[in-house]
Amino acid sequence: MSLQDRLRSLEVRYHDRHSFHQRMNAGLLDRQDLQRWVANRYYYQAMIPRKDAAILSNCDEPAVRREWVQRILDHDGHAGNPGGIESWLRLGEALGLTRKTLLAEQLVLPGVRYAVDAYVDFCRRRSWIEGVASSLTELFGPNAIRVRLQALERHYPWIDPGGLEYFRERLTLAPRDAAYALKLVVERCTSPEQSDRAIKALEFKCDLLWAQLDAVAAGDTRNPATQ
Repeated sequence: MSLQDRLRSLEVRYHDRHSFHQRMNAGLLDRQDLQRWVANRYYYQAMIPRKDAAILSNCDEPAVRREWVQRILDHDGHAGNPGGIESWLRLGEALGLTRKTLLAEQLVLPGVRYAVDAYVDFCRRRSWIEGVASSLTELFGPNAIRVRLQALERHYPWIDPGGLEYFRERLTLAPRDAAYALKLVVERCTSPEQSDRAIKALEFKCDLLWAQLDAVAAGDTRNPATQ
């Protein structure tokens, strides 16, 4: 089996198969469930540029750095584009959470914080190509996002449609990012050892996304702050 096929085979471990997302897609979550998910996922969104900056700091290829920096701009925003983090904040507001609450990370669960911080640390300490390989969950994202977007529109009509723009944007950006990252991994990881490290990096990313949802699904005793 080729490295590309091995990487794509890990789709069975993607977090869209988690019971929390399955319940979301079936319309079985309540407002508080969705608020808890968005508030916790915000921490992940906010740390993505730092993760990508860590990958850049380890990369000794200018051409790759010039291409990869676009990911930071896509999330942090740039002229004429508010960015993915801002889009996620608007999603939170559409669900009844305040921007202040999200920015203060008041509702971030310990398990989510631990998993996300571990991801950033992974990209900081491992080789840049392993960090790139870990990003390849984006291979599996677009199909899951299409299903999620349709489910949110169908089952949760109380959500302001304008707040769902993040998902619409990712339907374009994720395939672009995944194609470039996959090209890099296949080109650079030519030995059995390098290929195995790329696989383990993507497995790690799948596991941490799953761990985040485990924490969110378990919930806690705090109520979302909407004031």
